[in-house]
Amino acid sequence: MTQFAFSSNAFKRTSLEEAAVAIASCGYSGLEIMADIPHAYPPHMPPERMDSLVALLRQLRLQISNINAFTLFAIGDTYRPTWIDPDPKVRKERISHTAACIEMARQLGASTLSLQPGGPLVGQSAENALDLYTEGIGQLLPLAQELGVTLTIEPEPGLLIENSSQCREFLERINHPRLRMNADMGHFFCVGEDPATVIESCADIIAHIHLEDIAANRVHQHLIPGTGAMDFDSIFAAIAKAGYHGWITVELYPYETSADDAALQAMKFLQKYI
Repeated sequence: MTQFAFSSNAFKRTSLEEAAVAIASCGYSGLEIMADIPHAYPPHMPPERMDSLVALLRQLRLQISNINAFTLFAIGDTYRPTWIDPDPKVRKERISHTAACIEMARQLGASTLSLQPGGPLVGQSAENALDLYTEGIGQLLPLAQELGVTLTIEPEPGLLIENSSQCREFLERINHPRLRMNADMGHFFCVGEDPATVIESCADIIAHIHLEDIAANRVHQHLIPGTGAMDFDSIFAAIAKAGYHGWITVELYPYETSADDAALQAMKFLQKYI
């Protein structure tokens, strides 16, 4: 059975707890937690708050689909500090944050943690950036292995790793059982890939799926499923054929002024695929 979750990053104008209540009321069975302000930035998540959150999710019958550690607004922005910044002090900020997110994922009972794919290339070669990214990820894999948390790389248009073949190459370069792909269907559509084909060809490396729609112009702007140009029939046929039974998280962060309505509209559209 398909399991749909909704990402809390659409609800940035409310608390994480309020977002969870709203997401459950829309019929989702899972919650993706934004590991950043204003939701679950690790320094703001003492043990008692995590215990309270787990109790709330149990009451709401919501499971955690994923911890989203992509952004870092608490000390930077959408991308920065990045894994590939030339300054080692800046890279250490990203690595330290991610380590704290792994610890938090373990304490909350989440099995996957999605990461940005390096960051934007600014005045550096892709080869050098890949070396820095490899070094940073490598520092965290022992902790991920110890705590049983799978790190997932999320390819994104315009960043170091932006398509499925680059992601596979990176995963093969490191070759670790706790490092896989977070397959964002809209991102693949933006870079000219067919999301259904990606599901079929990458089924062996996908640990989590992000879902949104994209307009026919393939501009990277997340839309409510059913309002863009993506072929969801083919996507879900590929998911079924691949035997994927993990979480599919709807990610609609641009809708923070209408998050409740966006979550509900998306669920209504996706009902036919449950």
